[in-house]
Amino acid sequence: MADTPSSPSSTESGVAAGPSRPAPPPKPLGNQGSEFKAGDHVVYPTHGVGQVQGIDTMSVAGTELKVIIVTFEENRMTLRVPLNKAASSGLRKLAGTNMMGEALETLKGRARIKRTMWSRRAQEYEQKINSGDPVQIAEVVRDLHRNAGQPDQSFSERQIYELAMDRLAAEVAAIDGSDKNAAMNKLLEHLKQG
Repeated sequence: MADTPSSPSSTESGVAAGPSRPAPPPKPLGNQGSEFKAGDHVVYPTHGVGQVQGIDTMSVAGTELKVIIVTFEENRMTLRVPLNKAASSGLRKLAGTNMMGEALETLKGRARIKRTMWSRRAQEYEQKINSGDPVQIAEVVRDLHRNAGQPDQSFSERQIYELAMDRLAAEVAAIDGSDKNAAMNKLLEHLKQG
């Protein structure tokens, strides 16, 4: 049996063999957790505002895994997000003043309701809510908000509206250091200005 190389050498493939450079350092995978500390309020897209309890090491399938522990008081839920998946999972700090200002300005805008079937719009609204982006959530609140004298909402419309309002109010409350009712009143004031 003749020796056959498993891969062609660099001279066989037409590329001259030069001095080998060291491989570049690996790029960090997502958020390495350095910006999250115990007590910080964070936003997880599908659950809303939670509080970081700390960073812990867990043993999963025989490997050590560092996780960020986030609790959501309203749902009585604890979430463990791997450090190397924090950014790709959408875990982020609370919105800055610029982003929240843009979201509040969105509430003042005019409702943009597409003329598509409700089931399709409902899917789009839920995607916007689960994106965790305050501006997109504000668009849902603005589009589904009903003033006095307008037709009533269907049950599913009301549910989506309340979910979006709740998520946005929770983030506003965490940023302002107030309670959710005060944040909802602030959002309703911005909606009235539109």
